[in-house]
Amino acid sequence: MAVPKPAGEYNPVDLEKATLSRWEDEKTFSRSVENRQDGPQFVFLEGPPTANGKPGIHHVVARTYKDLVCRWKTMEGNFVKRKGGWDTHGLPVEIEVQKRLNLMSKESIEEFGMAEFNQECRNSVWTYEKAWREMTERMAYWVDLDNPYVTLDNNYVESAWWALKQMYDNGLLFRGHKVLPYCPQTGTSYSSHEVALGYKEVEEPSVYIKFRLSGEGAQRFNNASVLAWTTTPWTLPGNVGLAVGPEVTYIRGKVVQEAGANWQGRGGAEVGEEVILAKELFKEVIRHQVEVIEEFSGSELVGLSYHPLFPDAVERGDSESAWTILAADWVTTTDGTGVVHTAVMYGEDDYNLGMEVGLPAQHTVDMEGNFINGTHPELDGKYVKDCDDQILQILSAENLLYREKEYKHEYPHCWRTDHPLLYYAMDSWFVKMTSIKDRLLEFNDQVEWAPEWVGEGRFGEWLRNVKDWAISRERYWGTPLPVWRTEDGEMKCIGSIAELQQEVAKAVAAGIENPECPDDVDLHRPIVDGFTLVSDDGKPMQREPFVMDCWFDSGCASFAQWHHPFAGPEIFESQFPIDYICEGVDQTRGWFYTLLAVSASVFDSLCYKRCLSLGLILDANGKKMSKSKGNIVDPWDHFNREGADATRWYMVTAGAPWNPLKFDPNGVRETYGKLFLTLWNVYKFHADYAALDGFEPSEKPMPVENRTPLDRWILSRLHSVTLSYHSQFVSWDFHKAGRDLEDFVVNDLSNWYVRRSRRRLWDESANDDKRACQHTLHEVLITIAKLMAPISPFMVDEIYTNLAGESVHLADWPVVSMDGGEAGKSGEGDLDGKIIATNQPHLPPLDVGLEARMALARQLAESGRKIRVEAKRRQRLPCAEGWIVGGPDLTEFHDLLAEELNVEVISTESDLDRFQKIEIQPNRREIGKKCRADLPKVLAELADIEDHEVALADIEAGRLVLVGYPIELNDIEVRRLEKEGYAAATLEVGSDEAKIDVSLVLDMSQNANLLSKGMAREVVRRVQQKRKELDLEIEDTIKLQVWLPPAAPEILATDWAWLKNETRAGEASMTLADAPQGVDEFSVDDLIIKYQVSSE
Repeated sequence: MAVPKPAGEYNPVDLEKATLSRWEDEKTFSRSVENRQDGPQFVFLEGPPTANGKPGIHHVVARTYKDLVCRWKTMEGNFVKRKGGWDTHGLPVEIEVQKRLNLMSKESIEEFGMAEFNQECRNSVWTYEKAWREMTERMAYWVDLDNPYVTLDNNYVESAWWALKQMYDNGLLFRGHKVLPYCPQTGTSYSSHEVALGYKEVEEPSVYIKFRLSGEGAQRFNNASVLAWTTTPWTLPGNVGLAVGPEVTYIRGKVVQEAGANWQGRGGAEVGEEVILAKELFKEVIRHQVEVIEEFSGSELVGLSYHPLFPDAVERGDSESAWTILAADWVTTTDGTGVVHTAVMYGEDDYNLGMEVGLPAQHTVDMEGNFINGTHPELDGKYVKDCDDQILQILSAENLLYREKEYKHEYPHCWRTDHPLLYYAMDSWFVKMTSIKDRLLEFNDQVEWAPEWVGEGRFGEWLRNVKDWAISRERYWGTPLPVWRTEDGEMKCIGSIAELQQEVAKAVAAGIENPECPDDVDLHRPIVDGFTLVSDDGKPMQREPFVMDCWFDSGCASFAQWHHPFAGPEIFESQFPIDYICEGVDQTRGWFYTLLAVSASVFDSLCYKRCLSLGLILDANGKKMSKSKGNIVDPWDHFNREGADATRWYMVTAGAPWNPLKFDPNGVRETYGKLFLTLWNVYKFHADYAALDGFEPSEKPMPVENRTPLDRWILSRLHSVTLSYHSQFVSWDFHKAGRDLEDFVVNDLSNWYVRRSRRRLWDESANDDKRACQHTLHEVLITIAKLMAPISPFMVDEIYTNLAGESVHLADWPVVSMDGGEAGKSGEGDLDGKIIATNQPHLPPLDVGLEARMALARQLAESGRKIRVEAKRRQRLPCAEGWIVGGPDLTEFHDLLAEELNVEVISTESDLDRFQKIEIQPNRREIGKKCRADLPKVLAELADIEDHEVALADIEAGRLVLVGYPIELNDIEVRRLEKEGYAAATLEVGSDEAKIDVSLVLDMSQNANLLSKGMAREVVRRVQQKRKELDLEIEDTIKLQVWLPPAAPEILATDWAWLKNETRAGEASMTLADAPQGVDEFSVDDLIIKYQVSSE
């Protein structure tokens, strides 16, 4: 290591840009990875962003946590590959292209051309790739963007096909229906993302329908009708069931009087008619006078039959449960009637219930949104949303409508056409996740979640209620579903390009024309749609016209990024399962789930061992960021002002990673000023003097045990803080680690150690104490740089490179761990199941007792400063003497405390009474009881007592009598006060079981010698400030003139000599006369002191 260079001034933006250039020139990132390639693997998987949207501040947060763990594990000696990734398929891409090209329906897309549309999508995904790369590099997120995995690449798609083939072969892939929001005008089903784009408030018919019981139910309940409520009358022709809550209380009531004149709209009930509905909703629904006949639970209704509303609309087939009353625990009594009309093909709950109990699954509505022929003569072929009135007219004519009213609510509309969406059961492909639920739960139990409650609660609950995964989408831009099917339902699933080529060749051999299928065939639509395969019995097979859920793409990332299994098993096996993933909590049911779902169904394995789930990022007021609110934070504003270091550090230390982050720009500014400027000033203090003195870090340092207590203390504190920092990293408490290290830098290192050590480096002569201070500072800064490097990598690399001669990112972590078994999950060890070693060769000696004594000394220093303030004694006016009374022996810190408190000498005293006197005060309540009317006389005589110690002795002996009344101890209050000329403070230290008092006493008297020193120090302070303003170098000498008023204390010769030495005044004069105009001045004790500083 060479002599350090002077530090210069800290400009975070310039420093960070220069560091980026140096890293690029020196290939620091790649070297940091390659240097550890023989170490144990630590596997990180990057969650792929979509590059057709700009990166935001929330991406900086996530990438900071990804980066810091990877940097940390690399410094620990692990081989950490960091492959970038891009998510390039899916709905957001299609929507962006559709908006740009004004393609608002399937027909318009197909007229434009599917190939052309997909090419536009392919181009669109790279719209902001440059912006993502620039942000990633500027914030120093080290990830390989030159060799990323890309979900649109053929190799990636082929691996996804292979995975689906494994599911197919294992019986996990099946064809069914999924109820989705659907727009008949565009022929497109929508995801929740698209649905959110088009909600509108509408007023629509809300109707109560009478379902007449039949069979045994009609007999048991006297031909009563069950009332059900719906806001979608168009679904009533598809009704095949009624759902009730088994535990809900229902009533049967008889209409005893016709409705009055206030009745509005169609419908009604005849006198004598009986109706059934939930008791809790009776008053809200019924508008007739009704006699309640009986109450019963919903379970008594389950299994009863009723007459279909539209008998010809749906065929019963072999269903035994059609048009019966069914139990459903999701039925509530918050609105409606407590009875839910069930149309299997037009609601998710309806469909799930129908599949569970075997209701007929038939459409009454076609894909154009029109009623299918055979539904009802007055409805056939008509658009369903135009038929509400006709449906109600039909039901009213048959006395099946009880009531109608208008209902105002939010309803989803197509963001393209503005038409209302229909919830419609679409043909869909599913992965049977319910069949592997137990394995999913078992694998989840093996994951170390941060925080734990996400894995146990939110994610665990999701798995416990897992549904079959609908993986197909009626889209164009995505990984095509690799399933070919004959008209009569025979299927083949293709798992590779080679298999596709084989099947195409078979089809051609069977006489079916096909385009060429080369090795580099594009596995996207419409290319793959053009291949017709042949079934085993010779029938043509067309590809199912779906693409896969883009979440399936990203769920395959753990293996598809390596083109597994086609590229050979070695690299995949070395990189699976994943050690660490990290994304926002919104990925709980997204990427976190799909990674596990694919891994469990394909490999029968967990996918990742550890998952850090990040909280949402909000504005400073806790509100969600949005463009409309104008509270979006641009990360570049901070990168170009406080720098990426301060931005990253603030994000990590602002709170636990899983808690919502209220991003406050002022917090970044505060972090920059408090931590980074402070640390740079400490570094500058060390580096500038090291350069000036030719300090060689490589020279043999003085043994730590031979250094000053102050040196040994800061090194021991460094040891303690480093171990704590490491332990907090292990337990995911990065915020606590950062805060504690910041406190160490600001309060222990800068405000105490450096401030108390400055004079040691000011000494121009080389000596052991000066070298010990330099070595101590060097060792502390080297370790701090290593600790901070994972969170804020720029400034500490500049510091470390100057002090150690190489990048800190090539250095080893300062804490040594050793094998400790499976400790990671319990929090006893690090992420690799290791525990902290007892011997730490990279850390200085630990001395817990020394740290405790210094902590007490610092408390006494703080008390001493308060004593001086309360006594109104100027900071630079010394006290003659101070004493520590009680507590442990602090002799080793007496000189330090004396300098800190500006006391000539501090010593130990055993007797606090030496500095205190007794003061007796009356206990007015007790004396008043005794003396009553004579109380004023007693108080007056008590106040006249001069020697309170003698008086107290007389009271204790029973000898003190005032105005004829004996004075006892309970008649007085005894106070201990400092004697004249002393001031003191007492601390209570130690544990609850062994607390002791430690007092500090200061002599507050003054004399000529003290006044001289005080005045000299006042002058020195102003002159040093003037040197800074003149931008003088440390070694520059000055010419100094001082003018003192006649009333000022005399500055004695020894103090004048000290003053000249401190200010490096080559020529100096002091005059008791008026100063010329234009010189500098300051005030001390109402005296005006004037001075002039000029460079020689």
